[in-house]
Amino acid sequence: MATASAQTLSRAPRQDNRRAQLLDAAARLFRERGYHATSMRDIAKAVGMLSGSIYYHFDSKEEMLLAVYEEGERRVAEAVDAAVAGETDPWQRLEAACAAHLAMLIAHRDFTQVMIRTLPQEAGAVGPRIRDLRRDYEQRFRNLIDDLTLPPEIDRHYLRLLLFGALNWSQVWYRSGGDSPKIVARRFLDTLRMQLDIKPHT
Repeated sequence: MATASAQTLSRAPRQDNRRAQLLDAAARLFRERGYHATSMRDIAKAVGMLSGSIYYHFDSKEEMLLAVYEEGERRVAEAVDAAVAGETDPWQRLEAACAAHLAMLIAHRDFTQVMIRTLPQEAGAVGPRIRDLRRDYEQRFRNLIDDLTLPPEIDRHYLRLLLFGALNWSQVWYRSGGDSPKIVARRFLDTLRMQLDIKPHT
């Protein structure tokens, strides 16, 4: 009995590692080819696995999509939460969150591009869960923007969309070796504050 338990424990890390390899491959292929154009066979082949073996880890491609989305959301959310934890000024908290969001978009491009591009209505049975994950993540920025002192005519909903649109489009405009995510976030928000006649952060 002890021998069987030891064998089970020794297998677990390899199983977890195989699952991580599958998630990495799925994220990359979903980004490169698109979710619908990628098959489970493609993902299995990418990690040198027999097609049927992939179902030991995931019951369906939809379940794999959800796992990729959850992993991407976890990584970005943890980075944003850690970035704002040490800040008290509302504008600096938002700036730190934007910088962390952008840094993770760049560092974990495969996962984050799947997050950005995946629409809940195109994700089948896991669509509602993806919608909930997206809403939960974006709630961080709703809270941060709600904490700002803004002119009454400013629509905070559209301010959030403006920031997300600019940051999430970094796949097109960001160039390695250019300004760091921290500098980009500061310049974005300084530009916004100047337009609102709010003193930029120094």
